Amino acid sequence: MRKLLLLLLFPLFFFSCNSGDKKKSNSIEFKNVNSSVLRSFSDLNTKDTFKIELTGRKPEEMVLNFTIKNAKGLEIYNTKIKGTDLLDNTDPNIDLSKEKDQVIFLKTIADDFFAEDNFLEPAVMPEDKADNYVPDKALYEELKKTRLNGFKYRLGKENNLYIAWSEKEKKVKIYYNCCELNKP
Repeated sequence: MRKLLLLLLFPLFFFSCNSGDKKKSNSIEFKNVNSSVLRSFSDLNTKDTFKIELTGRKPEEMVLNFTIKNAKGLEIYNTKIKGTDLLDNTDPNIDLSKEKDQVIFLKTIADDFFAEDNFLEPAVMPEDKADNYVPDKALYEELKKTRLNGFKYRLGKENNLYIAWSEKEKKVKIYYNCCELNKP
């Protein structure tokens, strides 16, 4: 009788354990992304702090906060990018119809934000020529002379912003905007 009871209870126990595992595999373990790196940017002799933070639980609530503070701790750059803006400007061939995939996609963007190839040393090479994606030709020429470093980040499938410190204006400015859809 005990053996029969055990045989009947075992499948019940087994299936109840498995149903919980299915729930876990479909849910997203989300933690806010919060990372920072030190890099030469506004001054070649000191390190500035680049910080990224992705907050929110659902794509429509998510915000990517990006700040740069100089070596003295003063904030020299701050931008907030809505998660929905990043999703709207993504390659249409990527299937982001499910919320889970959208969250994973946004986390990947945040995790890769400080990839080595986003730091440009120097921002502009002396032999580089300004093209139609350069919004400020004077800044571009200034960067050739100062040889300060740049940083690029993604706003969408084919839209990257390139920023650098303007020694002349004492602020971070966009020196290249590739490839805005309204540009040639």
